[in-house]
Amino acid sequence: MSQKILLTSHEVNIILHRLACQLIENHLDFKDTILIGLQPRGSYVAQRMKQLLEQEYNVPEVPLGFLDITFFRDDFRRSDKPLEANKTQIDFLVENKNIVFIDDVLYTGRSIRSALTAIQSFGRPASIELLVLIDRRFSRHLPIQPDYRGRQVDAINNEKVKVTWKENEGEDSVYLT
Repeated sequence: MSQKILLTSHEVNIILHRLACQLIENHLDFKDTILIGLQPRGSYVAQRMKQLLEQEYNVPEVPLGFLDITFFRDDFRRSDKPLEANKTQIDFLVENKNIVFIDDVLYTGRSIRSALTAIQSFGRPASIELLVLIDRRFSRHLPIQPDYRGRQVDAINNEKVKVTWKENEGEDSVYLT
């Protein structure tokens, strides 16, 4: 299986800083804004965003939660292999808050549709935005677009975008396989 590097560690870092700046432009002090990482892969991006906002840009205490969408997916009963659910951690009210869903790759849009359904269990947000590191723009099954995107990738359907993080794979990078 051949791999083509789309983003190096340095490029990922630059993109994360740009995304953090865009969030600050739209949410200023984050008083009414909550970051929600979509489990499992969006949690890495969300943790990095929180870290950057607080440590590099001095935004005080950015609320961060993690949402598991496993049983809200429209295909969860169609798989032959058993699904492994992740833990949802939302320790605050989302009622009338601005939510920013964070994921690593936007592909068909089905995960985001599932997240929209799942978040309703926690209240009714004032608004919901979407931040993704990679946007596979020609693969959408649903009319969902990101508000914040790191990089657009034009990949045909049999190609995969693989995002690695130094926390679990030893390096920050994005590959097309």
